[in-house]
Amino acid sequence: MALTIAQNDAMLKSILREGVVLVDYGAPWCPPCKTLLPILEEIDLEMTGKVRIVKVNCEDLPVSAAEAGVMGMPTVIVYKEGQPLEKVVGLRPKAQYRNMLEKHL
Repeated sequence: MALTIAQNDAMLKSILREGVVLVDYGAPWCPPCKTLLPILEEIDLEMTGKVRIVKVNCEDLPVSAAEAGVMGMPTVIVYKEGQPLEKVVGLRPKAQYRNMLEKHL
């Protein structure tokens, strides 16, 4: 399954209510965001059915980005049942993202 791209704020809000969700807030012009994409695609394949990974383009959804408190990109936030649990700003090793998710399963 490929990463879910949030098309609008309402779609994102509805996805966040469903279990454990990792949201990647970024932009197409951001080099670290481009580096993060294949890492998240790997995690998505490895953890299919356990978590959902969603990509948010901050330029397309500025309201959602502001509500999430995004100040730098990429910002990754793990939500469970709509509640933000963990947030990291900047590019991190793949293991850190996996560990964030596994803690909340």
